[in-house]
Amino acid sequence: MTRVLIVDDHPMVAEGIEALLETYDDLEVVGVLNNGQEAVDRVTDLAPDVVLLDLNMPGVSGLSATEMILEHRAQTRVLILSMHDSPEYISTALAHGARGYVLKDVPTDEIKTAIDAVMRGEEYLCTGTTRALEPRIADGREPLTGREQQILLELAQGKSNKQVAGDLDISVRTVETHRKNLKRKLGIASTAGLTRYALEHGVLQGTGR
Repeated sequence: MTRVLIVDDHPMVAEGIEALLETYDDLEVVGVLNNGQEAVDRVTDLAPDVVLLDLNMPGVSGLSATEMILEHRAQTRVLILSMHDSPEYISTALAHGARGYVLKDVPTDEIKTAIDAVMRGEEYLCTGTTRALEPRIADGREPLTGREQQILLELAQGKSNKQVAGDLDISVRTVETHRKNLKRKLGIASTAGLTRYALEHGVLQGTGR
């Protein structure tokens, strides 16, 4: 049984998703919340496997909520629900730790497909979002987000996770997540390898290193 938490400040949207998910025997909706801060506060006691999270909410945004949810419960998978299909929104959401991105206008059964995918450990992007992210860079690797490029620059200068977190005003856990994503995207196993990549690709130019 997959435990799902729905977080959306539009009651009709949230109720519609809840009604859909309750038709599946292998899903259990453990809560329906209407803002990001409440999701952060409740994620530990509700213990969801997947959080369906609206991107644009008053107060704590979906992006900030994603980072804080993962700090409180690292094993939870966050799926962003959004009306926005621009590459910047999608890349930023993934950079903040979301495991998938689903547009709100997709057929409702695609939400179930997305939940199943992230529960298998996969990243899920619905059809409209994968088109928005094309083209991938020439060698077939995923392009780095702006935040990942920042993290790479910091790490390549020999800074620790704690120092990077302080410089960029993010959590150490978030830095660790970005470091893992960098290694995965670039096919590099070690921090030394990241530094070598940064040197070879001119990332450190202009930094005085």
